[in-house]
Amino acid sequence: MGHATKEGTFGYLKKFGNYSKDFYRFNGELFFPSLGIGTYKAEPYKEDNYIINYAEAIKTALRRGINLIDTAINYRYQMSEREIAEALNEMIQSGEIKREEVIIASKGGFIPLDFPFPDNPYGWIQENMIDQGLASKEEIVIDQHCMTPEYLRWSCEQSLRNLEIDTIDIFYLHNPETQLGYIDQATFYERIEAAFALFEELRSEKKIVSYGIAAWNGFLYEADHLEYVSLGKVADIAQRVGGENHGFKYIQSPFNLAKPHAYGYANQECEDGLFYPLMHACARYGLTYIGSSSLLQTNLFKRPFASNVAELMKTGELSDVASALQFARSAGGISALFGAVDPSHVVDNAFLGYLPEASVESVNTLMRGAYAV
Repeated sequence: MGHATKEGTFGYLKKFGNYSKDFYRFNGELFFPSLGIGTYKAEPYKEDNYIINYAEAIKTALRRGINLIDTAINYRYQMSEREIAEALNEMIQSGEIKREEVIIASKGGFIPLDFPFPDNPYGWIQENMIDQGLASKEEIVIDQHCMTPEYLRWSCEQSLRNLEIDTIDIFYLHNPETQLGYIDQATFYERIEAAFALFEELRSEKKIVSYGIAAWNGFLYEADHLEYVSLGKVADIAQRVGGENHGFKYIQSPFNLAKPHAYGYANQECEDGLFYPLMHACARYGLTYIGSSSLLQTNLFKRPFASNVAELMKTGELSDVASALQFARSAGGISALFGAVDPSHVVDNAFLGYLPEASVESVNTLMRGAYAV
């Protein structure tokens, strides 16, 4: 079924001519919507993970101008990927959407187990990973994370099976900083290099188009923190492994009103010896930044926002959710991700397509006084 293309994503955006002209952004390869839909569900042991289904929300997103779909093999024990396949297959077969119009991102690194949750997860790891030669016990960190090339290849190929596609557009190494504290820095970057070498192989096999790192706090910590990841070192590894035409193109990390560090905290050293916020450092290294956790898994809404937030974001009488998403998509990343199972929530969020993004001055006003914790 191919993969997302410049022509396909441009053709897709033309269906939404009523949207604000800045709702879509071009990174030189693809046209991205400034909002993307994610399929992460917190608290995976809860029963509702066994009854929810993302398929209707995915279809609604694609019908409302949101053609960036973000997932990971470990989300809900591989079920999120399978539900994306359910939605895509229906829409592609009906002619409502084309594969080349949709940007699909997934991740490998965490051990996914399988649905339904196995009675003995340690037995699943032994049988499906160690016995299959994907990793040794020592290469699996805290029974949940692995970066061996053998495991990452299996993870990517299993994601392709789950998604029922030929090629993943963006394949992320998922929260590699999970291993720091259990392995030393030298070993950590050696494992990154081996992972990137594998990703270049997967590119040559047309199983992925580009790759990146999706981190939680790794790129946002201060430089002396145990779990800090240097973007400069990672970029150097990509050059060494893949040459000038390497496929390392994307960084994903949280960005929201409560966690704005990627925009305002200068912690990443660049080639000039100066420190820059992550978004700015990405631009200097030619990487596309995508913001995750735009709503902080709804933890932003424990109390109402101050009235000036909606005023600055030009979200008027819309909800605090709309104001939070407007902030997240207006700071410089190419897209901001939100999770939604209820299709009506997707409709509400997609209404931002009609609004221009917030100004730099408004974003900076909200950022004023923000600091890293």
